[in-house]
Formats: sequence, C-alpha cells, structure tokens
Amino acid sequence: MADEYYFEEGCFITELYNSADDPAVSIARARVPVGVTTRWHVLSGIAERYLIESGEGEAWVGDAQPRQVQAGATVTIAPGQRQRIRNLGEEDLVFLAVCTPRFVPQAYRDED
Repeated sequence: MADEYYFEEGCFITELYNSADDPAVSIARARVPVGVTTRWHVLSGIAERYLIESGEGEAWVGDAQPRQVQAGATVTIAPGQRQRIRNLGEEDLVFLAVCTPRFVPQAYRDED
C-alpha cells in the first residue's frame, strides 16, 4: 500500500488504486482530522463518491445544504460540482474517495 501524504485541501490521502493502465477508476482513502474542514474544491470531468468508513461530519456538495455523514453513508459528487467536508466528531473522519474516471492532479481546482 502507498504511504499516506498530506494534501493541500486539508486532509491526508493514501492512494489505494490509481493507474494509467486503468483510467476508468481510482480509489483513495482520505482522513480528515478532528475539527478540520477541507477547502472548497472541484474535480473537472471526474465524478466522485465518498464512502464513509468511520467518524462523523458534514459534507457540502454544490449549492445544497450541508449533509450529516457517518460510517456507512455515501456522498455522490457530479463532475464540476464544488465540494468540501468537515469532521464534527471526536475521531478522524475516514472515507474512500472513488473517482470515475481516475483522479489526475490537473483536474483538481480550488474553489472559493
């Protein structure tokens, strides 16, 4: 498994699966520390799903009201929708980020 690294949006990422040989999908584990809200951002041309593994928080997608999330919840984000997530719990908020097609850094954009 790849090493965890800090990503500029405010969370820690472990790339579980991301290969140019399989451009249809990528899977990463994201970890948001207690009290942290990630920055607003957009993935151009990539749909993303958050599969919450542990912790609790709020997810914002597009212009919708924030949605409470906890283990077992799924958040679906269409390509180009702005998004962020906040850890409201007393432990790290951990989720899988499944991207279709696969995540590539040039698709990421900060959004204010």
